[in-house]
Amino acid sequence: MILIIEGAAMCFFLLIVCVIGISYDGPVGLVCFYEKDVQERAVELGLTTRDKVRKRSIAAAAAVTLPMTVAIPYMVYGINGAAGFRQGFIQMAIIATIANIFDRVFIDWYWVGKTNAWTIPGTEDLKPYIPKNTLIKKWVGTLVVHPLVFALIAWAMDIFGK
Repeated sequence: MILIIEGAAMCFFLLIVCVIGISYDGPVGLVCFYEKDVQERAVELGLTTRDKVRKRSIAAAAAVTLPMTVAIPYMVYGINGAAGFRQGFIQMAIIATIANIFDRVFIDWYWVGKTNAWTIPGTEDLKPYIPKNTLIKKWVGTLVVHPLVFALIAWAMDIFGK
């Protein structure tokens, strides 16, 4: 049960990052998450600058990556008291999978794909904002890359941690 609560907490965190990111400039605030053609169009339309896109890309990457690689291991080893590779890996994988499925289904498929909340005026012809190839890459990240990252973290915790 605790893993579901921790997974839900990570979902909430991802949601908050997105809400804050689009709260100031609308979806242009997180244009760094869009494909290059959408980013370039937003710059051409004067909605943002390449420098802003670069800076927000760094901030957004840090806002998403750091909690996934720091908060999740902390929850698993610090709060849950996991010991060893197997316990740590399984718990981190479960929490991350819950958050990633929320990201793929609620944020990507529904919020970005089915509502107009992420529509940037003047880029409608570039929809879908998450094309098939990108969606496949995101699912590969969810199902393969992230578990490998957590396996590496669990391995390091097993050797150097507890």
